[in-house]
Amino acid sequence: MIVFDKVVKRFGDHVVLDHLDFRVERGERVALIGPSGSGKTTILRLLMTLEDANGGVIWVEGEPLTHQFKGDTLVKPSQKHLRAVRSKIGMVFQQFNLFPNMTVLENITEAPIHVLGKSKAEATERARQLLATVGLRDKENAHPTKLSGGQQQRVAIARALAMDPDILLLDEVTSALDPELVADVLGVLRRIAETTDITMLIVTHEMGFARDVADRVLVFDEGRIVEEGDPEQIFTAPRRERTRSFLKAVVEH
Repeated sequence: MIVFDKVVKRFGDHVVLDHLDFRVERGERVALIGPSGSGKTTILRLLMTLEDANGGVIWVEGEPLTHQFKGDTLVKPSQKHLRAVRSKIGMVFQQFNLFPNMTVLENITEAPIHVLGKSKAEATERARQLLATVGLRDKENAHPTKLSGGQQQRVAIARALAMDPDILLLDEVTSALDPELVADVLGVLRRIAETTDITMLIVTHEMGFARDVADRVLVFDEGRIVEEGDPEQIFTAPRRERTRSFLKAVVEH
């Protein structure tokens, strides 16, 4: 579903991703954990084409994202190609990024109508289904400023799912929330993981959530994967000292 092939990302002289290789299978839930600045969010931003890679190739569902084919040669992608590949991917950000001047329902239906070309009736019906899924059926006419942070984040999740993505990227989706609101948002994501076959790439500092939802955990440090395995192995018997020290610091924090 996703392949990173020797991907390099630099900001100036600082190497954020160092010839990164990894793959995510269809329907797999993969959690990315590790210290701040280890490159986890950059991976999501590259997949959303919010950043450009400095080297290597990223593939999404067998198609190059960072390039396109011209004959047998990989060349710089056109905006049309980027849009087509990126349309398979949804992302939920740390900050909710909702349109404050629109109602909840309008926030969710805007892109399906204008990007996917759905009718207003079809987009509205789907939005209402998703609002029920995230437990906000009664908030469709509210504006984001009238909602709690947890409610806003649940709207943002519904908005991402309204585009029917094959891949859902989650970037520290609880980090901007008060602690008592975190459980609601994580509960919604657990339900989505249990009831859909959507592929998820999850950057999180919520180790319990990573352990519950992920099929596989990748531990990052300084732009490289230092360890990977199933959640049980990573959280109960990590093989690398770097993983042990990171998990110890997270638990103590």
